[in-house]
Amino acid sequence: MFLKPDYNLKSIYDINLEELKNKGIKALLFDLDSTLMASKTAFYEEKTLNWLANVRKDFFVAVVSNNHNPEYMEKVKKVTDFPIVFEAKKPDIKAAQKLMNDNNITGSCTAFVGDRPLTDILCGQRLGCTTILVDSISADREKPIVRFVRALERCTVKQQI
Repeated sequence: MFLKPDYNLKSIYDINLEELKNKGIKALLFDLDSTLMASKTAFYEEKTLNWLANVRKDFFVAVVSNNHNPEYMEKVKKVTDFPIVFEAKKPDIKAAQKLMNDNNITGSCTAFVGDRPLTDILCGQRLGCTTILVDSISADREKPIVRFVRALERCTVKQQI
């Protein structure tokens, strides 16, 4: 099975917000760990917070995370001031669809952003969203085995021709 994200970028900071706006995108749903914050840190870097503040000027922003650790979830909630759904079980779409329904957003006006093809991109595609695959926000600090597993998973991504 091959997945083809609409965009395959180095990082969230490379997302062309003007282009998305011009395409009618009004909402951005993000994966959390390794997309908006280093995995399991419960901490947004200042650069990310500033970038998100800019994004939120024009887009509805929310997080859809598979994380299910109660202590971690509480820590993240304390530092997050936008909607966040945990235990989403991506690529299952039920949790993300409920978030979208609750906030009156549709797949056609939403971009789903994440670092994992088999969870984030597949979930976004199943929801009818524009999909944006990014590398881990902390790629330069990840262990070699994590980078190896990421490389294997990226074998499922069909490259643009």
